[in-house]
Order: sequence, then structure tokens, then C-alpha cells
Amino acid sequence: MRLNVGCYLLFEAIAPSPLILMLRPRSGLGQRVLQEEYRFEPDVSPVEYTDSYGNLCHRLLTPQGIFQVNFTATVETADEIDIQLGASFVPVQDLPDYALQFLLPSRYCQSDLLGNLANEIVAGIESAYDQVEAIRHWINTHIEYHYQTSDASTSAIETAKTRQGVCRDFVHLGIALCRTLTIPTRMVVGYLYQLEPMDLHAWFEAFIGDRWYTFDATQSEPKGNRIAIAYGRDAADVALATQFGLLTLTEMKVWVDASETVNS
Repeated sequence: MRLNVGCYLLFEAIAPSPLILMLRPRSGLGQRVLQEEYRFEPDVSPVEYTDSYGNLCHRLLTPQGIFQVNFTATVETADEIDIQLGASFVPVQDLPDYALQFLLPSRYCQSDLLGNLANEIVAGIESAYDQVEAIRHWINTHIEYHYQTSDASTSAIETAKTRQGVCRDFVHLGIALCRTLTIPTRMVVGYLYQLEPMDLHAWFEAFIGDRWYTFDATQSEPKGNRIAIAYGRDAADVALATQFGLLTLTEMKVWVDASETVNS
């Protein structure tokens, strides 16, 4: 499906302030960027760079006062996510270098403290893909999706105890449980078609066999038509906007619509 997506951000700055934005998807597995446009009001000259996770970023200095960011893109997406039941575990010595960092505990994903729960969930399950799917299913059926039950500091350990949270919390718990089993797992932030209520969404990917596979614990069944924007160890690496100084984000709007253009 071809999707038109966008994001609007409104900031207020008491003084000129540094800002890093991570809004741009890139073409890759399951998605192809056809066109994109970004506008800043007042106009500024950003510096574009790629961070250590391959994410496309803008670095800029906002002026004092009201500052607006408009980003839009048209992206060709896969209607279904790839599934590979029975895909095997990759021994650490055979993992590609870039996957190794996603085995380690991180700020919100204390994989070194969740071994008992992980082993309980996957008891009797052999293949790595099926183990990750069991973890995804367990989170989907045992963690309640509730707003205002967590905040920016909530970690996987806390979600395992409270059994409630939002997509960010579902992802952190899934990542931590998978890493406990020595399966590289990373956080993904992006757009999901027909998400209700509409907002940016988060899911996780696990490295199994010879590639990354998508898992979304907030969904009862696999859904495609998603656009990845950013990858990282946890939420600390995939912030939409990282602001410094006297700058406040006061408004954000996100939209995902099916393009009227017929796919060729």
C-alpha cells in the first residue's frame, strides 16, 4: 500500500536552542520512500547526519519564540509483515557485528533481571522465532494497554510488575525478555496505518536466522503497512525530538492516510 504520512511539531523557545529531529524514514526492507518534504517556520538551515543506528537526523538551532516543523512523506509499504515460524537461533559467535549491541541490557530494558519470567514463557519452545512469538503473545494477553499508567522513566522491570502500560512499555518488556534469551532485539518507532488513536507507534524487531523480523505486542495478529523511522536499544535512542536549552514541545499531530494514487 502507498501511504501519505506526516508529523507536525510546535515548539516554544525562550532563547535560541539546539534541537535534534528524527523524522525521516529511509527505504529498506518493507518500505520505499517515494517522496518527502520538510518545512521549518521560521526557516532555518539544518545539518543532516546519520546516527550510529543508521537513523536519518536533522540538527539545528531553533530561533527564539514559536517554531514549527512540518514533515510529510509518501511511502510504499508492505501489506504484510514477514513471518518465519521455526527460524533458528543464531549463536553469538555467528552474529553480525551490528547486532551484538542489541544483546546487552540497556536503560529501560534490564534483560539481566528477567531470566525467570522469560524462561517460564518459552518453556518447551525450541526455535528462536517461536520463542519471540511466545513472548509477543504473552505480553499481548497479560499486559493491559492503559494510558497514564506509565511515564518516560518506566522500565521493563516495572511493566512486568504492574502488568500495564502503552506501546513503549510493551516494547521495552519484549526487548528485555528476548535479550535474556540471547536473541538480539531492537526498538522501532514509526507509523502504523489505521492505528487508533493515531500517533507515532513503537514495536520491536528480533534478529533470527539471517535477518530482523517484526513483532508487535500491542496487536493481536500481524499487521503490515507500517513505516519505520528510527531504531535503537530502547526509547532513549529513538526520540522524535531531542531538545536542549529553554525549548518546550507544546503540540504534536501525526497522520497516516492511504494514497489515492494507484500502485503501479
